[in-house]
Amino acid sequence: MAPHDLRRPFKRAAISDQQKRRDLSLLRQAQNRRDSQQQARCLASSILSLQSSAPESEPEQSDIEIETEHESEDLSKDLDVRRASKLRGPEVRKWFARQLMLPEWMIDVPDRLSQDWYVLARPAGKRCFVVSSNGTTVSRQRNGSILHYFPSALPAGAKTRDGSGSAQSYCILDCIFHESDQTYYVIDMVCWNGYSLYDCTAEFRFYWLNSKLEESGACNVPSHYHKFRFSAVPVYNCDQSGLYAAYSGTVPYVKDGLLFYNKHAHYQSGNTPLVLVWKDENCSQYVIDTDGKGEIPSQQQVVLELQDDRKLVTSDDPPVLFCCLDGDIIEKSGLQSGNLLRFAIGDGGLSFVDGKLENADLIYLGKSNRARAFADSYSKVIFQFMVRHSPLKIDDLLASINSPDDQEKIPSDIEMVG
Repeated sequence: MAPHDLRRPFKRAAISDQQKRRDLSLLRQAQNRRDSQQQARCLASSILSLQSSAPESEPEQSDIEIETEHESEDLSKDLDVRRASKLRGPEVRKWFARQLMLPEWMIDVPDRLSQDWYVLARPAGKRCFVVSSNGTTVSRQRNGSILHYFPSALPAGAKTRDGSGSAQSYCILDCIFHESDQTYYVIDMVCWNGYSLYDCTAEFRFYWLNSKLEESGACNVPSHYHKFRFSAVPVYNCDQSGLYAAYSGTVPYVKDGLLFYNKHAHYQSGNTPLVLVWKDENCSQYVIDTDGKGEIPSQQQVVLELQDDRKLVTSDDPPVLFCCLDGDIIEKSGLQSGNLLRFAIGDGGLSFVDGKLENADLIYLGKSNRARAFADSYSKVIFQFMVRHSPLKIDDLLASINSPDDQEKIPSDIEMVG
């Protein structure tokens, strides 16, 4: 299949695999409602107490533990705080990486983009969870390492004269720390003042984020009880004017692509097709992946996980099979199931049949960096392949919005959420 056929034209009636998974994700979240309050409480407790390298000023665990109910006995492995506290090394990274909602890469323009989606300019920086509780605030990165321990104006985020609040008063924010201006840019809200937002739609979460964050004083300039400033990222309805504002508008941070949120999406841990990331050279310095030296390799590189049956798969759930690794390579290199392996895509590239991967010309390069927690997702591999051969352009997104199938009317004014 020719590279330009990888992308579904916006006028094409057939639904892509990514669109099917979006529809299934919306259906699944309606059917599988969980105890979101308990999930938020356990995540907050884990972020505060999970053993990891931390500054010497780190408080004792007993000072920052959030009260949990007896129902924690029945939690699944992914949410069991006691199990998580015993994790080390790669397992810590995997546990934390599973807690964040991770966007898929946009390889196909979603249906009803202007009606059902928000868009925002993603800040460049370190993705992290920020938790405030019992008079302290902690930020942890995707790999589980502590970024900062600090006082904040978030509820229960500092030991002030007025007290630090009850053990049930805590917050969890999904943030990106922007180094140059020392600001936490909040891209999502998971819990606020003890109230879980896991099962709330993105529409409601963004509304609360904008109103509650400003009310708390967390957006104020730093002070004794508030070491770092927080700021909500401007969120727009993804109509023509909103998309243009996110893409070309001025923001106080360095942009690293655009994020698209389905308005009906709940906060779902792990990869989800209901949140998408898209980049080009005008809104990101990092469109094509670089190697360990920071240089763009001549051939696209991918990281896949080796399974027991020699299969090489992505990090998706369920994983996508690329091919099987030669047994001689496994034996000579001493490879084991679960190893993350790096490959280059050869001249044969990737071939597709009916929108699905049929064959991949992979050249084995060696084991991946030990700091990696997961293999690449399928959407990332395909997005990077498209960028090198036939990228999805901003004009394609605008054309989709302008199509009669997507919307009946294009607003003349920019409408910002919040």
